[in-house]
Amino acid sequence: MHGRRNPFVAHEGLPLLALAFAAAILLIRYYEPWYAVVPGILFVLLYMVFRDPVRSVPSVALGVFSPVDGRVIDVSRTEVGETGEPALRIVISVDSLGTYTARAPVEGAIKDLGKKALWLQTDEGDDVVLKFSGFRLGLAPRSFAKFGERLGQGQRFAYLRLTRTAEVQFPVDGKVLVEPGQTVVAGTDVIGNVRGLR
Repeated sequence: MHGRRNPFVAHEGLPLLALAFAAAILLIRYYEPWYAVVPGILFVLLYMVFRDPVRSVPSVALGVFSPVDGRVIDVSRTEVGETGEPALRIVISVDSLGTYTARAPVEGAIKDLGKKALWLQTDEGDDVVLKFSGFRLGLAPRSFAKFGERLGQGQRFAYLRLTRTAEVQFPVDGKVLVEPGQTVVAGTDVIGNVRGLR
């Protein structure tokens, strides 16, 4: 879908990958080849961390998509969500070696965009919030979408960086389609519906 992308990895990872690759080449050229093992392993690990494969996003009416690769760790209801209203909430533990970008859970306009949360409003007026927490090294996700912009289902909109968990909140008249312990894939797996149609 739309949004900044590179063929294989997220934009932020390119300098680090280039550095590891250059170090490996220099060590092979001027020293023994086995000296290149460490930067070679580092290159592979960095590729795994920053990889950003193309995802085929299915079209699901009123569907709520997983914004990250990971595992569902909590499904519950909160009486006071991020919008101030009761909401269903799905918390996902982010896979450290999953894709590096976060994807929009629903199609809609950005009503609010902060370092820790994305608030989308669908054409039907449903509010869906994606909230991030647990930032390793203090690195919060970094969005490349803008306030007021419209995002499609599963569209890339932010670099996850070293985020531990993602939480999706949507209206209580919706329906949750996942259970704790279930593995989900960003932009591909439908985790709920905002109107409980499925």
